[in-house]
Amino acid sequence: MSKKLVGMVLAMLLLLAVAASASDITLFYAGDFDPNNPNANGLANENDGIVSGNPYGSATFQNFIVPNGQNWTIHGLFSNDLMNINPGQAYWEIRTGVSEGNGGTLLFSGTGTDIVTPTGRSGFGFTEFNNLVSGLNINLGPGTYWMTVVPLAPGQGGRSFNSNTFGANSVGTDISDQEFWNSSFFGVNYTNADNAGVFPFFSDGVIGTMGGGGGVPEPASLLLLGSGLLGIGGTIRRRLSK
Repeated sequence: MSKKLVGMVLAMLLLLAVAASASDITLFYAGDFDPNNPNANGLANENDGIVSGNPYGSATFQNFIVPNGQNWTIHGLFSNDLMNINPGQAYWEIRTGVSEGNGGTLLFSGTGTDIVTPTGRSGFGFTEFNNLVSGLNINLGPGTYWMTVVPLAPGQGGRSFNSNTFGANSVGTDISDQEFWNSSFFGVNYTNADNAGVFPFFSDGVIGTMGGGGGVPEPASLLLLGSGLLGIGGTIRRRLSK
């Protein structure tokens, strides 16, 4: 192989490496829903014709940790929800300092287009969909945060439940059993989700780029592709058991 050709190949590899390093990755993902787990469940995460409110009828909050020495630029947030609505938008938030009965501090929030994609999983007669809000530009330093992505389908008669997970195919770091549920509709104020069932984690995630040190998590596109009501109750399983 000529020196010129070798140089061209090396230049192309360098360009590919630079492009890959600049692309979005999955910075955090709590894990896949497992419909075969005896504690599989979902908790109301919605704003629709049945469970409504302002800015949502019911929201679930999953924590994630930006490790020391890292800085994240968040471009997307997503939740995996068992649902039979067709949302056009989703409401999202990032908070800090959430605890029992305390919503902490709201850092960022907004409403954006909901990019809805089936995950290939299902449960309790519902299909699970990935609800992604993209186009964000949020910088976060080290610390513990809570996120929500609530599908919005005003006037529609279906339901949406954030899937629980036990960590299958997870990426990044979070704190088990520190997930919360807030809903004026159901009369709960940032209560620990375990008060409503078995919710060690919600199947939610964060997409963006990483500064500082640390390893390289799963590419966002591969993870999203590969990870891939019946009454008025807040959870699916509890309602079906009545």
